[in-house]
Amino acid sequence: MHFDRFGLAFDYPDNWSVDTADADGRYATVTVYSPEGGFWSVSGHAGGGDPRELAAAVVSQMKKDYQELDSEPATDVIEGNELPGFDLNFYCLDLTNTAHVRTLETPEAVYLILCQAEDREWDRVADVFAAMTTSFVQATL
Repeated sequence: MHFDRFGLAFDYPDNWSVDTADADGRYATVTVYSPEGGFWSVSGHAGGGDPRELAAAVVSQMKKDYQELDSEPATDVIEGNELPGFDLNFYCLDLTNTAHVRTLETPEAVYLILCQAEDREWDRVADVFAAMTTSFVQATL
């Protein structure tokens, strides 16, 4: 499937569900859920901000919710573009979870990409999350 609304465009699996409840105005948030509960989300933010600070703010908020959260800086490179952020691991409901926070800076906006899943699901959907992120970067730049 292809999503293309609110200035956000990306591909996603046809058996995943899209939530646009937080999509209001130019800087929208769109979340796509896997059938098992993992999710991939993208949100737009006004340009001119520091992408690394945006990613760090997400980590800071998650540390409030998950005291045993482990995080380490990470960067993906897609089509020559750096997407700085963090890799996260934490416990939720006695299950281990993995999340990736990445940012993409363009002249018009800073985009935040967050994907998360319980670790058993992560093994199955990590490549899907990566493909979604790549399709978003390709459509955005």
